[in-house]
Amino acid sequence: MASLRVLTYNVRSMRDDRGALGRVIRSAEPDVVLIQESPRFAHWRSLCAQLARVSNLVVVGGGRPAGSNLILSTLGVDVISTADVLFSKDRHLHQRGTAIAVLNRQGRRFAVAGTHLDLNAAARLRHVGELDAAITAHVPRGVPTLVGGDMNDRPGSAVWTALATRRPDTFTTAGTGDGLTFPARQPRQTIDGIFADPNFSVRSARVLDLPDVLVASDHRPLLAELEL
Repeated sequence: MASLRVLTYNVRSMRDDRGALGRVIRSAEPDVVLIQESPRFAHWRSLCAQLARVSNLVVVGGGRPAGSNLILSTLGVDVISTADVLFSKDRHLHQRGTAIAVLNRQGRRFAVAGTHLDLNAAARLRHVGELDAAITAHVPRGVPTLVGGDMNDRPGSAVWTALATRRPDTFTTAGTGDGLTFPARQPRQTIDGIFADPNFSVRSARVLDLPDVLVASDHRPLLAELEL
């Protein structure tokens, strides 16, 4: 079996302690990282590259063309294809989207899709359908897909249930701890999740709670360990 460590993390456009941010990501020893709120304005490409460097990772794809969703990985992950997809946009709301990558690790193909859903409930639910359509369009049939990101919603909601229908919530499957991800200093909500195709075997899922987490962003990152 191929092992896989996936981290999802809303980094708040790197507006907090960047040194701490790099240390948090490195501490998880991830193979793939799904970033939300990557830098999207001036010099966004160089800032995304900086985030990859301080995390000892490389940029796979995404960034502003994917609604500020960014995918990073180690050099031990081979990139087969990538796609940046924007969702339909409502007036006065932020542009949302997804960064998708088909990858290979230890001879096993899989796909990841990172997303950051809207604050508006109706838009969130609509975008789950658009996310599934984007995965169908850009991931070959039969390739197991993992979805991760800031869902701006809670377990048990219509959005969370829609996400978990096709791909079970890894924290529900094998989570330890309380699973609270927001806000970072005194977390009260679970709004970040990783959802894995049943072809993944979920070994564990946990929210990181190192001291650096308190100053690196306003979210806590979620790490899932899986096998293909």
